[in-house]
Amino acid sequence: MVLAFSLIFVFVVGASVGSFLNVVIARLPLEKSLIWPNSRCGACHQSIPWYDNLPLLSYLLLRGRCRSCGQEYSIAYFLVELGSAVGFVTLFLLEVVLNIHDWPGHPPWAWRFGQFPWLSWLGFWWHALLFSFLLAASVCDLNGREIPLGLTLTGTLVGLTGSALIPWPLPHDDGVGPFGRLLDGIYPWPFWFPLPAWAGAGGNWETGLATGVIGALVGTFLVRSIGFVFNVGRGKEGIGMGDADLMMMVGAFVGWQIVVVGFFLSTIPGLFIGIIQWVAKNDGSLPYGPSLSISVMATLLAWAPLGASLRPALFSTALILASLIVGAFMLLFMSFAMRILRRPEDDESDEPEEPLP
Repeated sequence: MVLAFSLIFVFVVGASVGSFLNVVIARLPLEKSLIWPNSRCGACHQSIPWYDNLPLLSYLLLRGRCRSCGQEYSIAYFLVELGSAVGFVTLFLLEVVLNIHDWPGHPPWAWRFGQFPWLSWLGFWWHALLFSFLLAASVCDLNGREIPLGLTLTGTLVGLTGSALIPWPLPHDDGVGPFGRLLDGIYPWPFWFPLPAWAGAGGNWETGLATGVIGALVGTFLVRSIGFVFNVGRGKEGIGMGDADLMMMVGAFVGWQIVVVGFFLSTIPGLFIGIIQWVAKNDGSLPYGPSLSISVMATLLAWAPLGASLRPALFSTALILASLIVGAFMLLFMSFAMRILRRPEDDESDEPEEPLP
């Protein structure tokens, strides 16, 4: 019963967060206030009362229409609320109930009675907050091919604050397990290992803040550097700066290792999203924010096996430098080859159209 109540509670909170995210998605790209005025119908401009603004329920009861004028609302509002609720429940099941990160204080019988450590709850809410920022950024990118700077900058500041308050290895007392294995904390890994002398064994605000700051810097400069190299070789922009800001926010929330691995794995969901975009809308352009968001969350949840296999590479200065150099040359060569093989009609399509008289 306690576990069932916890799941219902998390679902309701997730749907409520999704309702607020709809406000963020609709207003932030237009630089409008998020708190004033209250929600209104876009057709008749009548204020929407609280009982018609209940997450999920109001849309179903009113069949997606305005009570005053009958204007049909977009199904996207309902899907954002549902996606947020389902995402929260999924995170809770994986991180708290199933304890995929192997956080301490979870006896085998804990899930039966819903008795979970408060630090596990804290870790879940922290990752749910990141999920909320990513969901809002992804929908904004899908709608207008733009990720608002106000969203990612706010997320970065929140992430840096959290990095100092919940440093690695929390919720563990000691971040090193059997055979020298790094244990996954709320922040999966520290900024480097072994930690320098001034950082001690971790668990202090200096280690946490360094993890967040380095994660944010790696996130923004990694994507911006790749975008610069691609621009030099291809002769046109290939990666938007909104994507760099998005990964800056991610780095502040979970550190640089998730940023690097998540970025390179994002080609997998990017391929599927690109195919869907082409089939559904006959649109060859690809908003990359959703691909990055999916990849980041998947990397975070699968970090236990991924981190164990990638640790030698991620903490080796020589391998990191070699990978950066080789990767830059390969990207430059590939983008330059694409420039040479580009068809003449592609060049014409890049030119701005003449304005009408």
